[in-house]
Amino acid sequence: MKLEGHIVDIPNRRIFKGEIIFADGRVISIVEKENNVNHYILPGFIDAHIHIESSMLVPSEFAKLAVRHGTVSTVSDPHEIANVLGVKGVEFMIENGNQTAFKFNFGAPSCVPATSFESAGAVIDSEDIKSLMAHPEIKYLAEMMNYPGVLFDDDEVLKKIAWAKHYNKPVDGHAPGIKGGDITKYIAAGISTDHECFTYDEALEKLQKGMKIIIREGSAAKNFEALIDLLPEHFENMMFCSDDKHPDDLLLGHINKLCARAIRKGIDVFKVLQVACLNPIKHYDLQVGTLQIGDAADCIVVEDLKDFKTLQTYINAELVYDFGRVHMAEVAFENLNNFNCNKKEVADFRFESTAQKIRVIECHDGELVTNEIIAESLIQDGNLISNTETDVLKMTVVNRYKNEKPAIAFIKNFGLKQGAIASSVGHDSHNIIAVGADDAAICKAVNAIIEVKGGICATRFYEGQDLVKTLALPVAGIMSDKNGETIGQQYQELDAMAKSMGCTLHAPYMSLSFMALLVIPSLKLSDKGLFNGEKFEFTGLEVE
Repeated sequence: MKLEGHIVDIPNRRIFKGEIIFADGRVISIVEKENNVNHYILPGFIDAHIHIESSMLVPSEFAKLAVRHGTVSTVSDPHEIANVLGVKGVEFMIENGNQTAFKFNFGAPSCVPATSFESAGAVIDSEDIKSLMAHPEIKYLAEMMNYPGVLFDDDEVLKKIAWAKHYNKPVDGHAPGIKGGDITKYIAAGISTDHECFTYDEALEKLQKGMKIIIREGSAAKNFEALIDLLPEHFENMMFCSDDKHPDDLLLGHINKLCARAIRKGIDVFKVLQVACLNPIKHYDLQVGTLQIGDAADCIVVEDLKDFKTLQTYINAELVYDFGRVHMAEVAFENLNNFNCNKKEVADFRFESTAQKIRVIECHDGELVTNEIIAESLIQDGNLISNTETDVLKMTVVNRYKNEKPAIAFIKNFGLKQGAIASSVGHDSHNIIAVGADDAAICKAVNAIIEVKGGICATRFYEGQDLVKTLALPVAGIMSDKNGETIGQQYQELDAMAKSMGCTLHAPYMSLSFMALLVIPSLKLSDKGLFNGEKFEFTGLEVE
């Protein structure tokens, strides 16, 4: 097979007209040759850290969207399904991904459960990590979110890291805001990357101390603008990632969009492409081609080096995307799940109190970190309720694995004026999380999720009747068994419905899913109660 065009040789920093010949899935010849073809041929893009589950698609369906944008490989942490199903969930992701040409590279989830302060569906201990690390398809130890465990020499945490070292596999980090002596110790433990930097100075310190920094631009957490100015000087030690990418965003673009944004800032194209295409291969020892003779024929054809619109995608010389058409077969799979709670009553969401002031989670659009604020409460018949006038709304986390009393808190900046939204995509344990304008709406939304054993939902009172819209996620309660176009459209409809109810956040459901994420400070809600992530303790809702 032969390809002609402008060949982008990233390692040697040159672009030339030429011809590439593939055979047996590899590049066997690259020669300079005049031609009249104006498109560009370059190595495929790699997402250096992503939870495939957050796309709400199984790997084989995720791949069909990713190749449209020139992505040929991911470094994927199956942390989300592992917190639901344990090792069985990791095996599901590997098996499903292996049935496609796309090059998934899965890690062993290091934090299952993510913390001891919430209820997950499974446990992966150091012995499980030992077994997973021996698996040749496990490429690394996935993000070590338990940075307190590293800093305080927790024996189980150190054993997990030791097994990664034993098998000579890298350890991914997760250390938002950690600086000074603490980050020095964290790195010294053997942790080599971080995708959680929020500021230029934080990322610079970590780079100077030897870490690889991954610029994240996902559906909720967006750090591109804060970190991109580091790339011109530190391009050899940086990568791009999505972390969490919802299906509607994935329909529009992937790593190609980050490349285009970097080019518009005037950054050298070879530096940008080294970050997007080459650095993950070197760091994680990926079996992905770099468009050199003898490499696997993993490459893309793009319209130009400004917008990186993908025309064709090849993986192992197989044409998987061709001018708008995806050539990847359907993959059959079983809908594994772990969902064992009963429907709730409106009374379950009452919070009896006479407190005049309450602790409130303050969320910020595009960020995972929250603040704690003190706000005036609104009391009706002895029950703390949502105050839509001040945008202090009731929030709940409901244990999906067994019948327990819902945990209650209040949150600001969601903006809902009516109805409620809910999701069983609730990082990290994927219990049901909901926020709403009144208790009845919250109850309806939670029960809609329970009825389909996982999904996302919006409910409101409209034209004299209750309107409930649900996107079912029957695979572990976090992924669909449908294709990306279908789920992307349904997700867009739910997103629009949430915003029509007053939600002011760019990505309402992604932001909602992170409000129970205890490993990102400060104040969050687990199924066990309101948790202060900076002090690592539970705290009361009422202010005395």
